[in-house]
Amino acid sequence: MEEFTTRELLILEYMAKGHSNTRIAMELFMSKHTIKFIVANILKKLNAANRTNAIYIAAKKNIL
Repeated sequence: MEEFTTRELLILEYMAKGHSNTRIAMELFMSKHTIKFIVANILKKLNAANRTNAIYIAAKKNIL
């Protein structure tokens, strides 16, 4: 499994709380495009099909 950056872990936590990309971007003062790119990286690293699947996998692997 690939290592996660600090930013990816932070965004994964926001995802687990049910926040949208727009809300995450507002909270972190980043663009929605940047958040979308980071979420895509998270999904790829976890081999997840979607956000819900990513959260499930991350929780199962004790990443969250």
